[in-house]
Formats: sequence, C-alpha cells, structure tokens
Amino acid sequence: MCVLGLGLIGGSVLRAAAAAGREAFGYNRSADGMNAAIADGFDATTELETALTRAAESGALIVLAVPVPALPALLDHIRRLAPDCPLTDVTSVKASVLDAVTAAGLADRFVGGHPMAGTAHSGWPAGHAGLFEGAPWVISVDDHVDPAVFSTVLDLILDCGSIAVPARSEEHDAAAAAISHLPHLLAEALAVTAADVPLAFALAAGSFRDGTRVAGTAPELVRAMCEANWLHLLPALDRVIELLGDARDSLSAADSVAELVNHGHAARTRYDNFPRHEIVTVVVGANDWRRELAAAGRAGGMIRSALPTLDSR
Repeated sequence: MCVLGLGLIGGSVLRAAAAAGREAFGYNRSADGMNAAIADGFDATTELETALTRAAESGALIVLAVPVPALPALLDHIRRLAPDCPLTDVTSVKASVLDAVTAAGLADRFVGGHPMAGTAHSGWPAGHAGLFEGAPWVISVDDHVDPAVFSTVLDLILDCGSIAVPARSEEHDAAAAAISHLPHLLAEALAVTAADVPLAFALAAGSFRDGTRVAGTAPELVRAMCEANWLHLLPALDRVIELLGDARDSLSAADSVAELVNHGHAARTRYDNFPRHEIVTVVVGANDWRRELAAAGRAGGMIRSALPTLDSR
C-alpha cells in the first residue's frame, strides 16, 4: 500500500496498515514529515516518482491523503506512472474528488473513501495507529465502482479497525456538509463571538470547549474542505441561519426559544437512538449490489467484515 500525504489522516493510515501486517510505504512533500515518519520506523520518501514507480511494480493500493486542491497535479503523476493501481482517498468530500479522478482518466480503478475520525491537530506527529478504531469510514458505491477495487478498499478499512459505511458520493457530501463542514463554521463563529466579550474566555468551560474544538484545526484544511463542498454547504448554512433567525425574532419579541430548543433536543435524541445494523447479505458484483449497499448505508447499515463476492459464491 502506498499512502500519498503523511499528515494526520494519511500518517495514521500508514501506521494502522503497518500494524495490521501490510507492506506499507508513503510519500510526503515536506521533508519534515518524511523524516518524522522514518524516525518512527516507517518507510517514507519525498520522491513522488520513486513512490509511484514502486507502487506500480507491486500493484499497490494508492491512498490519496492530500487536500483537494493538490489532487489534480498528483493524479497527473499517477496517470503517468501508476495508472493500473487501485486507488482510493481519505478526503472529506467525494464528488469533487471523483470529478478530478475522472478527468485524469483513473475512475475505473477508483473507490472513494472518508474516515470519519480526526482531531484538531495536524501533521505526522498528530497521528496514531488507533485513530480509526471503531469509527465509521465511508466507502463509495457510485455507478462506476469496480467490485474488485471495492473489496480491496474495504479490506483496508477493516484492517484499520473501522466500520465501513457505503454511500454514493453526492449523498456523502450532503451529509458531510451538515455533520462536519457546517460544525466547523459554527465553531469558528462561536469562537469569534466569545472573543468579543471581555470576560468570556475567563469563564469558558465545557460547552464552549466542546463547541469550538474543531476551530483549532489548521485554517487551510478547514477552507479546503468547506470550499470544495460549497454546493452542499450553502443550503446547510441557509437552514441554520433560518433556525437562528426565527429564534432571534421570537426572543426579541419577549417570547421564547422553546421551538428551537425542543426541536434540537428531539433531533439529538433521534441521533442517540439511530438504529445500526450489520450488512452481511449483499454480494459484491451481483446485480444491483451498489444500489443495495447505498440503500443499506442510508438506513444505518455498516460493514464489519468482508462481504461475499460474486466469484467466491
């Protein structure tokens, strides 16, 4: 396996894959990140051509672990040096990545992915092998997805200790806008608002700490994920602005914020009781297998172990 980009997520993938017994090596543009990985006993280089040539020779699964703006240039190198390798990614948007992969002519070997795990810190030192343990990891089931590459990517997800959640790229992006990208912007706005009040930071405790945790993420990473998913983030922002506006209007009329508070509490309760079930009967490669997996993921289905394939039945 070849990981391109050894920051928090890519570095943790490299660690987790190696811990699972895989032959794993990585590339990092920054010498500092590469040297830190080597110092920790991992196989890394700053020579992209060397890493991709090695991946091509071994048929390695290539993992794209760089910000979305860096993808087109990276994909050009992959198309030139390792076009036949299976390919996945760990970015927080899926449709724009799929568009870039398609433009590079690599879609037939690509299955998108997104581990729903992370911290507010970045870089190789922030990662660890257990980062993905028990976490949902989205695996794409778009129409182009090849069954063999899907199974290869699923094996990686399971080796990293995660639970795979199948989803179509557009559906993933709409969900990620609501549960990941919007919270980032809300955390930034909450931090800015509190900074305007002289006593606020002196009194801040749990609710402020939890509500602003992701505001500690490197700004360039937040910008990359939010701007790449603007199409789905805009309606999510409109919805929260509408809800807050209604609450403000009610409060300014000496009324109550009960409507927002009660609806929010009910929605959180639904989340706490959201049903989860294991997907075990879908056969990868059978008729409608992608559609069945997407529907199961939408309903709370998760993959905890390898699925049967058409060739193995």
